[in-house]
Amino acid sequence: MRVLLAGFGPFPGAPLNPSAAVAQTLARRRRPALAGLDRSVHVFATTYAAVDRDLPRLFAGKPDIVLIFGLAGRRRQICIETRARNAASLLFPDASGRLPSTGVIEARGPDALFGRAPFHRLLGAVRVTKAPVRVSRDAGRYLCNYVYWRALQRAPHGRPLVQFVHIPTVASVTRRRRNKKRHAPTLAQLVAAAENLLISLAAARKH
Repeated sequence: MRVLLAGFGPFPGAPLNPSAAVAQTLARRRRPALAGLDRSVHVFATTYAAVDRDLPRLFAGKPDIVLIFGLAGRRRQICIETRARNAASLLFPDASGRLPSTGVIEARGPDALFGRAPFHRLLGAVRVTKAPVRVSRDAGRYLCNYVYWRALQRAPHGRPLVQFVHIPTVASVTRRRRNKKRHAPTLAQLVAAAENLLISLAAARKH
């Protein structure tokens, strides 16, 4: 089974983007439950042009599963996104300084595209790791929403199985010990949650 794992590089306001580290670390994990998964990893530059350039080439490899991670710095939970909205931010430029020309992705497109992953099964898989998690219907208006929309466009009838996941800012172990009220997970917790997400997606894709 071919798996594409992806994250993003830095962008304005986020000089360190942990989504790339999560995808790259998950690609290297060696676990019996991951046996048989041919994993490749890609880190998108956080620009609309990079998504438009790279995504067709990545899908040309005919992955069975596409699991993409992105940073939502203001959130404190892992968010399993269920839909991509036909919306684009006119306020926040990408890493190249570009702003979309309109506030929608497709002028004559639907209001949203919906994922086909077993969202509540994914929710349960992450809860096992004790990481904070919820199902979300709002992937925002930035590059995360954009890449999810473009990926779902290339996955009619759920083939490949596409899932986008927002992750919060990573907390260091030291900071968590100093501030018990901080609920942001560590990178190790995020990777463990990502591993369980991938295992659940692989099980769903087999059926």
